[in-house]
Amino acid sequence: MDFDLGVELQQDTLITSKTDLKSRITYCNKDFYEYSKFSENEVLGKPHNIVRHKDMPRAVFKLLWDYIKQGKEVFALVKNRTKDNQHYWVFANITPSIDINNNVIGYYSVRRKPNPKAVEKIIPVYHKMLEAERTSSLDSSISILNQTCHQAGMEYNEFVFELQRNA
Repeated sequence: MDFDLGVELQQDTLITSKTDLKSRITYCNKDFYEYSKFSENEVLGKPHNIVRHKDMPRAVFKLLWDYIKQGKEVFALVKNRTKDNQHYWVFANITPSIDINNNVIGYYSVRRKPNPKAVEKIIPVYHKMLEAERTSSLDSSISILNQTCHQAGMEYNEFVFELQRNA
């Protein structure tokens, strides 16, 4: 993986989307459509992974789902693909959407411009994880991510947030 930010987000960009419990898109804002290059008709009702880039380890999404299914928010550095197979990196914050009875009814994601230094630091980690997924297993990929966080002395969310803030 080369260090390539792809289509670079503007500093004030806020890409937002909402999904149902099965990750089907129920709402996207103008920035989502602008950067993904998909139209509303192409994404509404479709799985959110329509923008998942092949360079993203499955283990990152497993961890993400583990967090949000427990009602926790999660941060991630994510490489997304565009409709025309370009890419853009985001610093994502995903939270469960809760109804008045405190039931999770879906998920809400806000993505911002990532710190380029954070992307540069996470790419080698993702590369190792992808290689582990190709040659071994999802569990070995998760172990690489856990080991990286452990070596930094942080939990996953803290690790990603610190990369974004201080890389």
